[in-house]
Amino acid sequence: MKWNKLFSRLPQWRTTAHQIEARFSQDFHGDFDRWQQALDALPILKPASRDLGDVVTVEGKAKRAQLDQLRAALMELHPWRKGPFNLFGVEIDCEWRSNWKWRRVAPHIGPLNGATILDVGSGNGYYGWRMLQSGAKLVVGVDPTLLFCMQHLAVNRYLKNNRNWVVPLKFEELPGAQFDVVFSMGVLYHQRDPHAHLQRLFDFTKPGGRVVVESLVVRGVPTLHPTGRYARMGNVHAVPSADELCDWLRGAGFEGEKLVDVSTTTIDEQRSTSWMRFESLAEALDPDNPTLTLEGYPAPSRGVAVAAKPKRGNGE
Repeated sequence: MKWNKLFSRLPQWRTTAHQIEARFSQDFHGDFDRWQQALDALPILKPASRDLGDVVTVEGKAKRAQLDQLRAALMELHPWRKGPFNLFGVEIDCEWRSNWKWRRVAPHIGPLNGATILDVGSGNGYYGWRMLQSGAKLVVGVDPTLLFCMQHLAVNRYLKNNRNWVVPLKFEELPGAQFDVVFSMGVLYHQRDPHAHLQRLFDFTKPGGRVVVESLVVRGVPTLHPTGRYARMGNVHAVPSADELCDWLRGAGFEGEKLVDVSTTTIDEQRSTSWMRFESLAEALDPDNPTLTLEGYPAPSRGVAVAAKPKRGNGE
């Protein structure tokens, strides 16, 4: 079974084997067969080099017909949210310029040399590749959206690396395990109980380990609890104030919490592309006042907070 290499590193997760395999089926998602056909249609190409930098890249020789086949297969996995990627010259221009976010996060976490990492809400694994570039030993992404897992399999068809995984489970479905660094980026505000989410992040962090939480935040006003939609999203339950995000981390048991970055999201960073043809941030902002969402809330800003789990205490 292809997951055995992961389970050899996380043996307590073997209990999820049947659950994981069941997700890769037409019964679980009606588009699975189409996505699997896209994976099967990926041409056999030999990589000459790989680069896990800003644009996760695989280079090598390919004929025009092979490139057309590659592009068509990858397009069947639309929409691509996180990236960018470049496979043999086929540029996957994703909705998010995720390299911009990573540039804001990376200076505040330092090298990840030898670290085991859990990336909650990983999407297609883009950040996992960047974490490996920074020295991580193992990255386990968890994301219940099966399409993102299929995208990861497509990219890894050519990167051929068994140290970056994307598991099609919800965070709440994971068996217990602890990691050196736990990331939660773009997840907190979707939680009905954000405090329970932070507590679970704490439980999955090794004593002395670190957590990185990136979230929508509001500045200069109290925590926002949207009524209805926020920026056209219907599953935003709480957008913390920048100050309160750190308070929440401390309440979960972390220490040394620090807000290291707050940035306004722009329509240059999140936008529609040929690889994500649906509406994006521009359509979620008030056309007469782009500092507000269509619903009249403050336009999206995102904060990054880092904290540590105490080496002793808190039941350890």
